[in-house]
Amino acid sequence: MCELAAMHLSSVCQAMLILSRLEDVLRTDGAAVLVSVETVAGSAPRDAGARMLVRPNGDFHGTIGGGALEWDALRMAREFFAPGREPVAVHDFALGPELAQCCGGRVRIRFERLERSDADRVAELIAHEYAERALTPLALFGAGHVGRALVLALAPLPFKVRWIDERPDAFPTFVPSNATKVATPNPAAELDGLPNGAFVLVMTHSHPRDLDIVTRALHLDRFAHVGLIGSATKRARFESRMAEAGLPQVLRAKLVCPIGIPGLDGKEPSTIAASTAASLLLAREAVQSGANHA
Repeated sequence: MCELAAMHLSSVCQAMLILSRLEDVLRTDGAAVLVSVETVAGSAPRDAGARMLVRPNGDFHGTIGGGALEWDALRMAREFFAPGREPVAVHDFALGPELAQCCGGRVRIRFERLERSDADRVAELIAHEYAERALTPLALFGAGHVGRALVLALAPLPFKVRWIDERPDAFPTFVPSNATKVATPNPAAELDGLPNGAFVLVMTHSHPRDLDIVTRALHLDRFAHVGLIGSATKRARFESRMAEAGLPQVLRAKLVCPIGIPGLDGKEPSTIAASTAASLLLAREAVQSGANHA
């Protein structure tokens, strides 16, 4: 376990997701093998830091690139559950000569079997990784089906989520470590305590409440992103109401609605959440790129 913290973490989002899953699997299954890409030379399917988790029953989560490399790595990982096997090994793969993969580079793969007793140290590593990353503050208003799906989608991503709803019983019992539940009778007032540059995303169960929150958020004019779930029709209706309330057009234009990636039109909560999470990552990169060039 002492070597785990030294692994590369360039594939940040997948790495955090796998670490979170690893902790759960260790506590439920009692053992797991973590397969990690340590180094890459030349062309390879994934960068250093990519991870895959293999369970005692042979199931796996994550990917180190697919194809013959992953298939061979899975076979080797399952062998680590054999009694008496050393818990750590490293293997170099020449992708062209050994595996006939056209990318043709070389990768160094680390195999590490972990036990239930390692779960607490994995949890400490997760907390450390979250602390080391520059997390973007995000206020999520609404704990309905889409809100729940989105909090899960954001779990491995670089956001610090403040999850707000006036209904205490709307929240699930457990939430990801990067999310904080806030039950309050006045959700819009939570905007005042958010830092400048925070992201705001509104998807409550009430259109009047949605309107109140986005109007206030836009009026404050200090958030990097203000998003509202809904259609173009909803946006037009809200813009009309905000204009009647005297909100300038230059501020109304900053509202992001509809949310998500254009073209992904599925209405299932999981689909909306995946699309929204991707668009939030793009918005975050745009903000950071602008800051870096300022």
